[in-house]
Amino acid sequence: MVNKGITPFVETKQVRIIPEKGFSKRDNGMPYILTLDQGTSSSRCFVFDETGSIVGSAQQEIKQIYPHPGWVEHDPEEIWQSIVNTGRKAIEKAGIRAGDISSVGIANQRESIVVWDRKTGVPLHNVIVWQDRRTAATVARLKNEGYETLIREKTGLLPDAYFSATKIMWMLDNITGARERAKRGELAAGTIDSWLLYKLSGGKCHVTDVTNASRTLLLNIHTGTWDEDLLKIFDIPSSLLPEIKASSVFFADCERTVFGKSIPVSGVAGDQHAALFGQMCIKPGMVKNTYGTGCFLLMNTGASPVRSQHKLLTTLAWQFEGLPLSYALEGSIFIAGAAIQWLRDGLGIIKEVSEVNTLATSVPDSGGVYFVPAFVGLGAPHWDSGARGALLGITRGTTAAHISRATLEGIAFQVADVLRAMEADAGVRIKELRVDGGAAKSDVLMQIQSDILGIPILRPHITETTSLGAAYLAGMGVGMWKDVDFLSEHRKVEKVFEPSMPENQRQEMIANWNKAVECAKGWV
Repeated sequence: MVNKGITPFVETKQVRIIPEKGFSKRDNGMPYILTLDQGTSSSRCFVFDETGSIVGSAQQEIKQIYPHPGWVEHDPEEIWQSIVNTGRKAIEKAGIRAGDISSVGIANQRESIVVWDRKTGVPLHNVIVWQDRRTAATVARLKNEGYETLIREKTGLLPDAYFSATKIMWMLDNITGARERAKRGELAAGTIDSWLLYKLSGGKCHVTDVTNASRTLLLNIHTGTWDEDLLKIFDIPSSLLPEIKASSVFFADCERTVFGKSIPVSGVAGDQHAALFGQMCIKPGMVKNTYGTGCFLLMNTGASPVRSQHKLLTTLAWQFEGLPLSYALEGSIFIAGAAIQWLRDGLGIIKEVSEVNTLATSVPDSGGVYFVPAFVGLGAPHWDSGARGALLGITRGTTAAHISRATLEGIAFQVADVLRAMEADAGVRIKELRVDGGAAKSDVLMQIQSDILGIPILRPHITETTSLGAAYLAGMGVGMWKDVDFLSEHRKVEKVFEPSMPENQRQEMIANWNKAVECAKGWV
């Protein structure tokens, strides 16, 4: 793979960011934060002002690479260039100068792994994306060898191909000379945040934050450090891994050639952790769900990790410099918005993603159709890597509208499964769900979600809470916002969806959904 690098910053007609000679508004309140939100489907960058409002943004899709069934990859150089492009465009659209930006925050797709040459910065392979299932057999072997209990106790996670460790193993074992080079300290590995920080700093740093580290199967979540026992189990040299920092702290300075001014990066978190913070779920028992390519529910559990009895994950929520680790319970759903994209790209029954809402509301119900979108297996609380997608209840009367509605219901049912597991683990009744992400903009889906859960759904004024959370972390890292109480007081709810479905109908639909899930399990 060739290291394409980036075009050094210059003033052009397309990118009119003026290299800062002074400090302008930065001297008077440090008003702007730039967030780099690198997701599975796209890279998006936002400029936030001191009130937490978006004043500029840009987005660029990321090519999805499928070398074999169940394999998912990205081009790391494309990811890097997309961040540069969208970051520059967001600054331009905000009508500001690079020197007006006090700090940069990063939120990123988690578990996805890059391995690169420490000196040249050239990646050895494409990114192996979190959705990728190529290492399922390796995970099964480790379970058979009796490591599952130890892994769970130390990491809070279940052994699964979803996480980073076996992806690193695969690269070391399948790229010629990689393992030997890793042992000699010539290579670096990291999640997407590490890759971006390396590139932003011009190769000067190899770091990550505690939230991303907690998704690798290599971090001891009780100590916040890489664990020697885990490194031995996965046969990964510690020299390959980045330094671990808190989530709101100085990480590195962006080189001037990137955005036109050297800007500190002072906030980093995995996308779901950033969204939890952006939703101001700052007290134990508060829950958010992000509707993206997948769905990710996180419940704040405070300073103590909660061991799940229902196959949920115990993970780190965030950490502030000098303060104890904060924990969360998480339920990960692999396929959510991707199911709607499949209606467009796979079946061709819609041309635009938004058309699913029109089709879904054109019928009173799904006509008895249930769709389990287990394209790459089932995540929490089932954790069945052998499950595959199932479309059940089809008759001659089934239409594209019924399938569209069943798709939205399938997303909502998966969320309900995780939420009920969280309630059981935490011993509390969840009274509301805070939502964000692209699909959360759908009134149709949010009403379906409220009906299936039987609780209110709260959609914030700013649904880009992943980027907002990264901005909050970065802003607090440079003193723009002093404490979370101020941020929480200024949080605005755009709309509340109240349940309207009769209880007997809800229970009947849930029972049918459970039958459909059982049909999808263990297919492979």
